[in-house]
Amino acid sequence: LYSLIHQLKPSCLIGNNHHGTPHAGEDFQMFERDVPGANTAGLSGQAISKLPLETCQTMNGMWGYKIADQNYKSDTTLIRLLVSTAGRDANLLLNIGPEPSGALPALALDRLSKIGTWMQRYGATVRGVRAGLLPPQEWGVTTQRGKTLYLHILDWSSRLLSLPLTTPVKRVISYETQRPIRYQQSKDGLTLSFDQAPSVANAVDYIVQVELR
Repeated sequence: LYSLIHQLKPSCLIGNNHHGTPHAGEDFQMFERDVPGANTAGLSGQAISKLPLETCQTMNGMWGYKIADQNYKSDTTLIRLLVSTAGRDANLLLNIGPEPSGALPALALDRLSKIGTWMQRYGATVRGVRAGLLPPQEWGVTTQRGKTLYLHILDWSSRLLSLPLTTPVKRVISYETQRPIRYQQSKDGLTLSFDQAPSVANAVDYIVQVELR
């Protein structure tokens, strides 16, 4: 079947949400309700393949519209999902269930508006980038464009942060303020020293811009 689809429509991308290792002929691997490598929903225990990756997630609890389901994820949760997906080199498919009239639910529009506001300011760190040099860490993820590495610090309450980054660094700044961040680099890695703990300075996503040599 996959061969026939590609024969009839070569530009068609095939992804199968079977919660398993991709089969021959599939063009990307999807992870339902989880970022690649995680399995908090119990649906995505498969290994990560070399295919392009995608996370698919709902804004509330349902894939379709259900009037009683008003349990929408917060804008912070959805923004962090976007960041965590980008940091794993994956695309994010965010589902919306339209109302019977075809209109989008007010709460969904509210979340999209807040995500859009965040993207206007920080979108360059998650759009058109790849996963960074460092794999996902306990504090968050990294994304990268060329020699610019972005540290997305989602959860870190200390003013010191040590990274296993040995690539020579030219400068380190706060993405939001563009002010320098103190750092020390050795053969073992990079240590950052903040004036204020990242999770206190920005509870959503504290972004550090690291310029590599």
